[in-house]
Amino acid sequence: MDETEFWELIDSSREAAEGDPEEQADLLVERLLGCDPEVILDFARHFESRYNRAYRWDVWGAAWVLLDGASDDAFDFFRCWLIGQGREAFEGALHDPDSLADLLDDFDEEVDGDGEELGYAADEAYEQLTGTVAPDLGIAPAPAEPEGTPLDFEDDRVLARRYPRLWERFRA
Repeated sequence: MDETEFWELIDSSREAAEGDPEEQADLLVERLLGCDPEVILDFARHFESRYNRAYRWDVWGAAWVLLDGASDDAFDFFRCWLIGQGREAFEGALHDPDSLADLLDDFDEEVDGDGEELGYAADEAYEQLTGTVAPDLGIAPAPAEPEGTPLDFEDDRVLARRYPRLWERFRA
């Protein structure tokens, strides 16, 4: 599976699920079950590498604004959700996290921002298909600390200044 196929699978499952991350995860599992085990592992590698790339302070700050706070676990699930939003939203957020204000049509913090199940889709499909746990993907783990400069998430002025469009749209 190449990068284009990865994003096509993410996009088609999101569209079919009408943006519901849990339904999207179920659809991904269904679709991955039709693939060869090695293709599922390729999908998992693509997902994991993007998940690790998004482990950044500036992306965490955007999640904090959108979710009105984001613990370690909430940020993990946010990164899965962000991947589930597709290539444009994901790459846009990594380029400029404040651009999520323009890239997201709607955002309901009760449903959106939590893609925990998306993070398990490949593992679940692999296990259902093979009856075994997926092997190590051979990808270096995310660093112990997020990349970039830490932000004071508790200081609304810092967040409003760093994420003016997100702040205006979701917190003002």
